Amino acid sequence: MDKIKVAVVGVNGFGSRHVEAFAAHKNAELMLLCDTDEEKTKQMSEKYGVPYTSNFDDVLENKDITAVSIALPDQLHCDYVIKALRAGKDVLCEKPLALRLNECKEMIKASKETGKYLMVGQICRFTPSFVKAKEIIDNGDIGELFFVESEYAHDYSGMKCEWRKNDPERDGFLGGACHAVDLLRWIAGNPSEVFAYANHKVLKDWPSNDCTISVMQFPNDVIGKVFCSTGCKRDYTMRTVLYGTKGTIIVDNTSEYLTLYKDNLYTNPGAHSIPVKIPVAVSNHNIVDEVNEFCNCIIDGREPILSPYEGAATVSICLAAIESAKEHKPVQVDYDF
Repeated sequence: MDKIKVAVVGVNGFGSRHVEAFAAHKNAELMLLCDTDEEKTKQMSEKYGVPYTSNFDDVLENKDITAVSIALPDQLHCDYVIKALRAGKDVLCEKPLALRLNECKEMIKASKETGKYLMVGQICRFTPSFVKAKEIIDNGDIGELFFVESEYAHDYSGMKCEWRKNDPERDGFLGGACHAVDLLRWIAGNPSEVFAYANHKVLKDWPSNDCTISVMQFPNDVIGKVFCSTGCKRDYTMRTVLYGTKGTIIVDNTSEYLTLYKDNLYTNPGAHSIPVKIPVAVSNHNIVDEVNEFCNCIIDGREPILSPYEGAATVSICLAAIESAKEHKPVQVDYDF
């Protein structure tokens, strides 16, 4: 079969992992690298033996390029994605899909009208520990879920990413906690309502809140919580706890095992169950499997598991939480895409 001819737009930061993953993929061929940071792009070009440009139009006008991977700042996603789709390219876009729900709708519309694939890069769907946790739940090993919680704990204070703080609409809950939100909705379904509190005590020179807690009503009477801090003083983690009627899973994206408790593993009647530590690979940003899914959906002619509808749903939940924190009231989530 012909290889998928790929351009990566945005090669700094996480974009460099997109370059690495596509360069190694057996069904993909890197055709062009694009970034306004010419020095960095030139270095990547020399490393992988791929031409580079600082002009996005060069990507759009290149008829040999069939797919574009966009790893740009969040506020640029909508414009670049739509232009790439309308130029006849399949698109992989980093999370979150966009900063505004109307932008998500425009991207979905462009994908439908052009018939080109659009996939959003919500990386937790490919994190080995979370994949294993979902497998355990889907097998019924911890019974029926009743409470799920996840967190995005990070310290942005030392980051040299001005784009993260220059746009007041780029709230940390959307830019960061979209990971935890997408993870929980993947496991428990789409919440109908959210209620959130937020404060702003650490990153005081940033325009948005740096701490948010959101409580969510999931289907089947499951309740959940997402905690987000972008200024906390601790190691980065996405610690997640999934409570079922017959057991509990404690898991994160940086440990070599997940912990499983089951109600049939008791030492004595009435005693706590014995925790079982299940080994998992540590790959908290598994871009290799993400790129593999993108390539496979094109090859197989099927919708990606992370379609633009999935991306829009996660954005909508995050925006509902941000609105709730501002308005001090519960907010219904809009899934009308």
